[in-house]
Amino acid sequence: MPIRKLYINRQVADLPLVKSIQSRINCESLIISESKDVFRAVSAANDPISRAKEVLYLTANQGAFIKKCPGTSNYTCCDYQILHIGTFCNMDCAYCILQSYFHPPLMQYFVNQADMLVELDNLFAQKAINRLGTGEFTDSLIWERWTDLSGLLVTKFAAQNHSILELKTKTTAIEKLKDLKHNCKTIMAWSLNTEAVIKSEERFTTSLDARLDAAARCERWGYPLAFHFDPMIIYKGCFKDYHLVLKKLFSTISPKNIVWISLGTFRFMPDLKPIIQSRFPHSKIVYGEFIKGLDNKMRYFKPIRIKLYTWIINWIREMAPDVRVYFCMEDDEVWQKTMGFIPEKKGGLPHMLDKSAIEHCDLESPF
Repeated sequence: MPIRKLYINRQVADLPLVKSIQSRINCESLIISESKDVFRAVSAANDPISRAKEVLYLTANQGAFIKKCPGTSNYTCCDYQILHIGTFCNMDCAYCILQSYFHPPLMQYFVNQADMLVELDNLFAQKAINRLGTGEFTDSLIWERWTDLSGLLVTKFAAQNHSILELKTKTTAIEKLKDLKHNCKTIMAWSLNTEAVIKSEERFTTSLDARLDAAARCERWGYPLAFHFDPMIIYKGCFKDYHLVLKKLFSTISPKNIVWISLGTFRFMPDLKPIIQSRFPHSKIVYGEFIKGLDNKMRYFKPIRIKLYTWIINWIREMAPDVRVYFCMEDDEVWQKTMGFIPEKKGGLPHMLDKSAIEHCDLESPF
């Protein structure tokens, strides 16, 4: 979706980065003194979520740039860290939690990047393995049209040997990555789903084949890769469709260049359901067999999740037996019944992922 209005906080209006972004977006711009002005303008729309995808607010991040993933109580977390470069997204996925996470939602881009770089320097100085990503509160690559963020971050991470950056996307905005010296410290990652889910639930995103083609290009440029099957949607014929996605993936990408693959099924806070019903009236994803989990999110019944996971994992092991596969927010019973072990027996999930990052990203090992 195009940006139709640009808001700029007066405190940052004179920054060169702001001037650069402003020159790349051909739309009305307005300098404001308080953030509440733009929040009020978005909230007044009939559909604030759709309106928020057409508005960009340039401002300073008033909090920390590096944050721990909030995780979910009672489920295994990977200790991923968030590099908080902005919020929201101008793609439009029916299942997106950001529709209810922000009140109101708003596309913000944080332009006080000098502060971000200081935080990264302090993190790198710890000489510890860190896995960071920009894709928790936004898509990592939607900013490529208007900024040079990837160039800044990829080269920053390339200059050290203890931390990796994961850029997760549903786009194919990779051209600026081609000639960067990345030193294998940036993992290019794609969220994958079946063609049926992409067509019906992921508006304004790229096709499965386009994502895999972009991943293959990044592989030729030497980037390590990752893939995320999350959220997987259960529907009639989904087993066959996910099998087809895996066959396409491993016929396009060499398993030896994949750092990890994550799996997770559709889960949502109850207040997201009426938003999906209103904004995506033809979507059927909220009408599955759900029960409230230990984190108060609606989840598919555990036996159903275990059945799907078991098939997916068996197919991956047949096609790519050495690739690290992990769950995003599942409990020990699911791990044991589908993987045959629980993370604690292998040092914990963070340790497992750190080892995979070390193997693929030329990190200095503390082990």
